[in-house]
Amino acid sequence: MLDKAAGILDALEPGPASLAELVRRTGLARPTAYRLAAALESHRLVARDVSGRFALGPRLRELAAVGTPDRLLDAANGVVSRLREVTGESAQLYRRDGDARRCVAAAEPTSGLRDTVPVGALLPLTAGSGAQVLLAWEPPEAVADLLASAAFSVHTLNLVRRRGWAASVAEREAGVSSVAAPVRDAAGAVAAAVSVSGPLDRLSRSPGRRHAGAVLAAAAELTAAIRG
Repeated sequence: MLDKAAGILDALEPGPASLAELVRRTGLARPTAYRLAAALESHRLVARDVSGRFALGPRLRELAAVGTPDRLLDAANGVVSRLREVTGESAQLYRRDGDARRCVAAAEPTSGLRDTVPVGALLPLTAGSGAQVLLAWEPPEAVADLLASAAFSVHTLNLVRRRGWAASVAEREAGVSSVAAPVRDAAGAVAAAVSVSGPLDRLSRSPGRRHAGAVLAAAAELTAAIRG
């Protein structure tokens, strides 16, 4: 039974799968595949995405992180705080978490109107500049389902890839603009998105003109930290 459970996890490594796809990948009988996936889900080794598909769960990432230095998080607070000081706006760092994005570092201005996103907050991957960055370099087939309900289009993601940063105006929340840029791991893959966000009245409808440079500099600093 342990071998079959391990087979479920192996089958989910390429990406989320419906029950029918899980049966095809593992060769298990449908009732067996469902029973094992549900048991693994109860231990957070398997999770469900917004479409109900099975995916690798957060417990695997937590176990992998035990005893392993996280260079991104080690550098995050300092870089995000400096980004807040340079821009005068709220600054955040997001990592993808299934079909959502999780804020793993944040710094808020000490006064004035701000866009507050607390550390640990789970936001959608269907709106906002941070979401655009986390999806822009993914294969088209991997983002098709999310784009069906997203506030941005595939053309937006193409633009993000060309210029290297993303901007959004009132996508995630009315009256809020944001700018984000990709943080890359040693292999060049997008590991996170660093961003600034604030009131539309201050950032305007072209927030990149004001803050893209600072956000790109922060992203470069975090990328360098990951790569050591």
